[in-house]
Amino acid sequence: MTSLFTRSQQVAALDPRLGGLMASLGLSNLRALIKAIRACKTYAEERALIQKESAAIRTSFKDEDPLLRHNNIAKLLYIHMLGYPAHFGQIECLKLVATPRFTDKRLGYLGVMLLLDENTEVLTLVTNGLKNDMNHSNMYVVGLALATFGNIASEEMARDLSEEVERLMGSSNTYIRRKAAICAMRIVRKVPDLLENFSGKAKALLNDKNHGVLLCAVTLAIEVCKDEEARDSFRDVVPLLVRHLKSLVTTGYSPEHDVSGITDPFLQVKILRLLRVLGKGDVEASDTMNDVLAQVATSTEASKNVGNAILYETVLTILDIEAENGLRVMAINILGKFLSNRDNNIRYVALNTLNKVVTMDTNAVQRHRNIILDCLRDGDISIRRRALELSYALINEANVRVLTRELLSFLEVADNEFKLGLTTQISLAAEKLAPNKRWHIDTMLRVLKVAGNYVREEVLSAFLRLTCHTPELQTYTAQRLYSLLHADFSQESLTLAAVWAIGEFGELLTQPGGGSMEDEELVRDLTPRQVVDLISSLLDSPYANSNIRQWVLTSLSKLAVRFSSQDRSQAERIQQILGRYETSVDLELQQRSVEYDALLSRRDIREGVLEAMPPPEIKTTMVGTVSEKRSVGSTRRDKDALLDLMGSDDMGGASAPAQAAASSSNNTHDLLADIFGGGGDGGASSSTAPAAAATQPKSSVNDILDLFGSSSSISTPAASAPPASSNMNGGRNGGGGADSLAGLDIFGGGSSSATAASPSAPAASPSPSSSARAYTAFSGSGLTLTLTPRIAQPTRPDLVSILATFTSTLDVSNLSLQAAVPKSQKLQMLAASSTEVKPGPAGEATQQMRVMLPNGGSGGVAGVRLRMRIGFKAAGKEVQEQVDFAGFQ
Repeated sequence: MTSLFTRSQQVAALDPRLGGLMASLGLSNLRALIKAIRACKTYAEERALIQKESAAIRTSFKDEDPLLRHNNIAKLLYIHMLGYPAHFGQIECLKLVATPRFTDKRLGYLGVMLLLDENTEVLTLVTNGLKNDMNHSNMYVVGLALATFGNIASEEMARDLSEEVERLMGSSNTYIRRKAAICAMRIVRKVPDLLENFSGKAKALLNDKNHGVLLCAVTLAIEVCKDEEARDSFRDVVPLLVRHLKSLVTTGYSPEHDVSGITDPFLQVKILRLLRVLGKGDVEASDTMNDVLAQVATSTEASKNVGNAILYETVLTILDIEAENGLRVMAINILGKFLSNRDNNIRYVALNTLNKVVTMDTNAVQRHRNIILDCLRDGDISIRRRALELSYALINEANVRVLTRELLSFLEVADNEFKLGLTTQISLAAEKLAPNKRWHIDTMLRVLKVAGNYVREEVLSAFLRLTCHTPELQTYTAQRLYSLLHADFSQESLTLAAVWAIGEFGELLTQPGGGSMEDEELVRDLTPRQVVDLISSLLDSPYANSNIRQWVLTSLSKLAVRFSSQDRSQAERIQQILGRYETSVDLELQQRSVEYDALLSRRDIREGVLEAMPPPEIKTTMVGTVSEKRSVGSTRRDKDALLDLMGSDDMGGASAPAQAAASSSNNTHDLLADIFGGGGDGGASSSTAPAAAATQPKSSVNDILDLFGSSSSISTPAASAPPASSNMNGGRNGGGGADSLAGLDIFGGGSSSATAASPSAPAASPSPSSSARAYTAFSGSGLTLTLTPRIAQPTRPDLVSILATFTSTLDVSNLSLQAAVPKSQKLQMLAASSTEVKPGPAGEATQQMRVMLPNGGSGGVAGVRLRMRIGFKAAGKEVQEQVDFAGFQ
């Protein structure tokens, strides 16, 4: 607004009489308006004053007084700058532009730039005025037109005035040339089709000696070079740009262009950016500029911000072009020096750039590791965040111990928002780069101790798997976890890990000489009472949530078996603790308490069910992609079906893969709905072949009370264990306790022929008696399926064992069998002996099925009805067949 205050002098220079008149009208009124607005004490007062003044300006516009128009527009622009509506003055601004006086034109163009944009319809009326003023004899009028064009030009206006701008780029006036170059950049952005018209002109301007023109020409060239073809045509100007840059670096003091002792830093930065564009992907152009870049990097003063700006652009250029390796190292060293700068902005820029180039030359960045780690203690949270990201990228096998130790130290004082990602990264680095298992376990224990409330479920699962697969360190791990838990209950993941480890390896804690003497932190000479005291005290801890209490109940039930031979009183005490939760308002705790109490009363099976879990099969890495939940493996043991009832969902992936089982069960449900035309109560009882068809833990939990409801009805030996998967669902199908009890006999009958096979090995198929008859259920595409039924036990005529045998005349692969029975029957399938069938008797595959019939099996095997879906690949062709079979006699 300073230019508005000097209007009286400018008008007086053109017309002395008008000058005195406008000095008394315009200047005084504008000042009065500003003074009145500043005197308003409330927003309402200011709004009322603006509305009153706007109404007066509208009235004045109607009078068409050219002397007052200038003053009114000045006041209106001030009102616009305060955020009030001023669009009604757009036409008046155009009228000012059309006047011959320079001061009116200047104010009119200012109003056009403020009140109009390229989407305003009134803008089309400006085009003709701009064209006339671009041809004006006064260079300042031409400059006003070019400045306005460069700010508001639309695509249509750019096309209309491109010839005038192109002509003005060749003007002999440096003032006009540089403004025309900026307007050309606007045209290239709006209308890329006109790029060729300005490419030659831009090259010509790069030879200009005037710094202002050269700066605008380089800016235009950067915009033009965004087009790949134009970029190739500009590569021949690289030597010219190198000369310009070298001249700026080596020139002496120039008062006209000096900024803090550096000659024209703005032009240097622009040239470096253009060199970066031209050198990217071009070896020849990069070689041409290597020397001058090295000269700029070594001779630029870095004590002031101006020099740092040039050095930063130089670094970006070196890292982007095909530079020599030594030059890249120099660039990274410059960034390293930036890290020791006091200015937080410079340090942030350096860390951000190093994050982008660390994969390009890791060794060069490693040299600055210490100062990067120092940035973790910076007071600025943005710098800490960038330093932390860079620290992750620097971890390798050689420095994993040092960097992990530093990250753990930072974890103790880090902001909470950092902890979740930090614990995950430390765990991932420990898994990939751990020098030994002991160090890996110690690192994870410290993570759990320091930030147990900020540990992902995947990380906890990986630690539990690691413990399972490191038997030589299980005693050490269990004792360390006991010690850490005894000291602190507040870390959730630490609590869960300790509860799980004590439940699994509780007997190791009470063995004499469990740890080596050099392990000072280990707790020795523990008694079963001390272990139970610690675990049970968690139930009343203020830090314990429902999930922790569920794990505690599971752990206590296991400890009852572990300590039954050492201290029977503790086993009885555990049962009393479990009994306290049989009336809990938390349904999950109540259910677990009742189930575990019933299980502990079954001395014939409890030791088999509550024994230590087998190490889960590791098929994938811990947290490969941290956001994904990786499966532990699909191999299940004979007792896994009941182990699922012991809280496998809560074991965070360390137990049998309940998630995979649930997913598989859902798939089976969809299949049955397809086979039988519906689901829900109208569906059928079914099972799929592989171990992936395990039942969902939740449905099994629904029947656990029936399973253990009557010990007198069950004659299953204690050594028997349930098979891999089943779909008994007695409660859902209305079978109640009787069906469920029969189901337990299916899982583990007394005879060897009824023993379930492990899904990881071929299914154990009973040898059919000589009177057993084989029935052909399917034959086609070279594959034949025969079914051999027999009564599994003489005392159980309702239990039918069926051996499915696959033979083939061709090589068959990807074999799968899915089966379903009517709702009144129950079906269990074990794993197939193989998914491949070869020609000949030696190449057959077998699969065991068991069906429980209703009404005590009075109908014999003739009552079995099967619907089967067979899938396989033979002769390079995928085959899917569905078969109904009810032909047993």
